[in-house]
Amino acid sequence: MPTDTKQPAFVLIRPQMGENIGAAARAMWNFGLDRMRIVAPRDGWPNQKAVAMASGAGRLLDEATLCDSTPDAIGDCDYVYATTARPRELTKPVFTPEAGMADARDRIAAGQRVAVLFGPERAGMENDDIARANAIISVPVNHRFASLNLAQCVLLTGYEWQKATAASVPMRTQLQGDWATQIEMEKLAENYESTLDRAGFFFPDHKAANMKVNLRNLWSRMTLTRADVQMLHGIMRQMVRWKDKD
Repeated sequence: MPTDTKQPAFVLIRPQMGENIGAAARAMWNFGLDRMRIVAPRDGWPNQKAVAMASGAGRLLDEATLCDSTPDAIGDCDYVYATTARPRELTKPVFTPEAGMADARDRIAAGQRVAVLFGPERAGMENDDIARANAIISVPVNHRFASLNLAQCVLLTGYEWQKATAASVPMRTQLQGDWATQIEMEKLAENYESTLDRAGFFFPDHKAANMKVNLRNLWSRMTLTRADVQMLHGIMRQMVRWKDKD
C-alpha cells in the first residue's frame, strides 16, 4: 500500500526503457515518494527490466497506475508541473526544481492534488503534453548538453521535494468550495474548443492546430475552483443561446 504521506504524483509519459522506469522508481523511493503513474510505456507493462533495476523499490512498480494518455494520468489533479530543460514557446510560469517543489509543497498543504510530468528519454515531452501543465520546472543545465536521463530528472526533483518538506511549516489558504480537477479543466477546454470550432474561430486552417494548443495552454495557466468552471460553462452556454436567437 502507498504511504499516507501527502506528496505529488510523478507521471512518466511514454517512457521508452524498462531500466529507466526502474531507476526512476528507486530515485523516487530514495526520497519517500511512492505515487508513480506511467503513461503508455513503449515496451509494454509489466516490464521485467524495470523490476530488475528497481531493486528495493519494486513495490512502486507493483502499485504504479498505468494510463493510456496524459489527460488520463492527471485527470484527478488540481495543479501540474512539466519538467523540461528547454522552456518552450508556451507562456507559463517557469520554476527551478527547488522553487517548483517548494510551490508544490505549499499547494499540497493547502489541499491541492499535484502531479509532476516527466517526458520520454529520447526527445522529452511534446507541446500537447506541456500545454496541459500549469507550470514548467526547468533544470538549469549546460545549454550545449541539455538532455537529462529520465531517472536523473526524477532524482533531482525528488531531492528538491525532500529538501522543501524536511523542515517546512504547513501553509493554509482560504478556499471557497473545491479546486477544479484536471478532468474538469479538460472538459471545459473541450467545450470551448468545440464551440469555437463550430463558430469558425480557428481560421485559417493552417493555423488552427497551433491556435488550439495556445488556447489549451491558456486554460492550464488558470487555477480555478469548480464553481469557476461551472460559471465559465454557463457563460459559453448563454452566449450560444443568445446567438441562436438572432
